[in-house]
Amino acid sequence: PWPSQRDVRSWLQLLSVLQWVLSFLLLGTVSLLVLIYLVFTSLWPISALYLAWIIFDWDTPERGGRRLPCLRRWTVWKHFRDYFPVKLVKTHDLSPSHNYIIGSHPHGILCVGAFCNFITGSTGFGDLFPGIRPFLATLAGNFRLPIFREYLMSGGLCPVTRRAIGYLLSQNGTGNAVAIVVGGAAESLSCSPGVTTLILRQRKGFVRLALQHGAHLVPSFSFGENDLFRQVVFEEGSWMRSIQQRFQKMMGFAPCVFYGRGLTSGSSRGFLPYARPITTVVGEPVTVPKVENPSSETVDRYHEMYVRSLLKLFEDNKTKYGLSEKDQLQIL
Repeated sequence: PWPSQRDVRSWLQLLSVLQWVLSFLLLGTVSLLVLIYLVFTSLWPISALYLAWIIFDWDTPERGGRRLPCLRRWTVWKHFRDYFPVKLVKTHDLSPSHNYIIGSHPHGILCVGAFCNFITGSTGFGDLFPGIRPFLATLAGNFRLPIFREYLMSGGLCPVTRRAIGYLLSQNGTGNAVAIVVGGAAESLSCSPGVTTLILRQRKGFVRLALQHGAHLVPSFSFGENDLFRQVVFEEGSWMRSIQQRFQKMMGFAPCVFYGRGLTSGSSRGFLPYARPITTVVGEPVTVPKVENPSSETVDRYHEMYVRSLLKLFEDNKTKYGLSEKDQLQIL
């Protein structure tokens, strides 16, 4: 029998998530291996030319990147959105006359909510926040991998470095919103369904950047992000946890032991995320003045203001999007 429209939609959604996961996990490594292999064949000029291009284009990721609006409008991202589904909720307007740093919480395993909302445009960011150009900061090492760097820049991703973020906040006009997953790799080690713990108390670099460039701070929380995978969480002090933490310090990301669903059915095990709803709520901006050399006391004051705004955002929305009244947001 012919497949129904519902079956076709389900397959397209599954394939869209599959291509994203494979791109995220394998594109950079596979491209690097292919270029190395070509060096030892008659096609070596391809590798030589691409190496010359990377050298010539080395600083582009830290100078605004190379966005391709057509990539953000790919139909595949709508199927990606509908698989979970992912929803973006606005609570306050963002004025195009300012720049912003959006704190994205929690990290989860693969930052699905942050990617879908701030990079693909499939959830209507441009309609909800007219005049605002979203960017998403990720590991700088990803922009050293061939082909993968082009893929990341085309969507609006940038390195999570002071230089790259500073360029977008000071030399790219106004109306820029750089989303930073503040908890980073350290937070991913503890993510699991039902966990509402953030690594934020000592993460103050993004606040200092906001002060130096006069960018307003905007909290956002993706409810459901930690429900997409099951992770083997090793206890603090165990030898496996120690290996993860050392690897994180050396490489910038943590080797998590996780699993999701497989290709054949939702009950099978594999590396694809489970279809769980994600709702990203963007909160009220914290107005930040421009201070070229902010003192530690100033940074601490605005960091505390940001934390209070994030806690309020969580408390006001937790029961609407899958959590109970008893759930509390723990900030470490």
